[in-house]
Amino acid sequence: MATKIYVVYYSMYGHVGKLAEEIQKGASSVEGVEVKLWQVPETLPEEVLGKMGAPPKSDVPIITPNDLAEADGVLFGFPTRFGMMAAQFKAFIDATGGLWRTQALAGKPAGIFYSTGSQGGGQETTPLTAITQLVHHGMIFVPIGYTFGAGMFEMEKVKGGSPYGAGTYAGDGSRFPSEIELEQAFHQGKYFAGIAKKFKGSS
Repeated sequence: MATKIYVVYYSMYGHVGKLAEEIQKGASSVEGVEVKLWQVPETLPEEVLGKMGAPPKSDVPIITPNDLAEADGVLFGFPTRFGMMAAQFKAFIDATGGLWRTQALAGKPAGIFYSTGSQGGGQETTPLTAITQLVHHGMIFVPIGYTFGAGMFEMEKVKGGSPYGAGTYAGDGSRFPSEIELEQAFHQGKYFAGIAKKFKGSS
């Protein structure tokens, strides 16, 4: 039976969405793994999004909290707001109380990816503070550590991400994930899928 991985994200301007697509490719490259992309619901009105210059949402399906229970492993992606996950994603997590009561997500592996506006904008604090959400659900956090190898030590180019997971810098919104950031996202998907597959095989 295939290992089912969900890549669940929120993306206002498309940066996290781009990482999510690459993570999906990486996870799908592992034999015996099925990967599905999901978006969390938007909480802002269209009028406000328009004023913020947000492009239309992609056609990736909107997830409901109960959908999470069907996955063997979940990768969560979101942009940073003041060094923590965006409110839209937090609102989705806050709606998973029913799953928490039954501990339906306990024991499932989970990973995190993210975007920030600047180098000091939360490439580590965002995933670090997001881990509390996983802990209360009893999920098992799977960081990438330094498994990306030499790419983790890139100093010549601006590069997002950390041992916690793949990341990108959005800057003023005009910068999109670079080649090395996309490679790291692909790596995270592949690495996570391998671990989730082992978990499923041993259960």
